[in-house]
Amino acid sequence: MFNVIQEINWIAVLLAALASSLLGGVWFTLIFGKSYAIALGKESTPNEKPAPIFIVGPFACGLVTTVAMAILIYAFGIESIVNAIIFGCIVGIGLLASTTVNTAINPNIPRPLLYGLISGSYFLLSGLIISVILLVMK
Repeated sequence: MFNVIQEINWIAVLLAALASSLLGGVWFTLIFGKSYAIALGKESTPNEKPAPIFIVGPFACGLVTTVAMAILIYAFGIESIVNAIIFGCIVGIGLLASTTVNTAINPNIPRPLLYGLISGSYFLLSGLIISVILLVMK
């Protein structure tokens, strides 16, 4: 395990986490901002400047996800773009999106399927982007 950690390109990890975070910012504001507010039942709430935790928190979580994906890419010996895309889909759908939809299915999310669709599709795309960046910069 220690060898894998030494082999990771940490610049690639930071760039992939940053790309994922930037995608999230655009995804949840510019692309799906109104739909996301509807999914959360906040369509009538005026726009406010987000607290720092809503910027730093997702980046930190994305960084943890990116490190885990980097370790798995090395551990599984993923060497081709096709395999990186397959891996990104497996992680994006099987872990990230499915967990997001599961989290949405609770009484606090007024429109869980819409929330799951918006957030889940972001996590699928994010998983793909992270995988490709990590492989290309490996």
